Amino acid sequence: MGFKEDIAKIFREARKRAGLTQAEVAKKAGIHFNYYARIERSEVAPRGDIINSIAKALGIKIKFPLED
Repeated sequence: MGFKEDIAKIFREARKRAGLTQAEVAKKAGIHFNYYARIERSEVAPRGDIINSIAKALGIKIKFPLED
């Protein structure tokens, strides 16, 4: 798996655990719903500031780098 796939899986699982919709996460993170959906589908790799905003919205912490 690459970075996009890793971050998508982390966010998707955290969102489901939190019982939130993609739209709710996007609103809390201050980003457009379509952009968040593309992140979860591994279509885009978000910038660090966006990752931090989403993580905060989900109540999780992301440690970098996401490598083995």
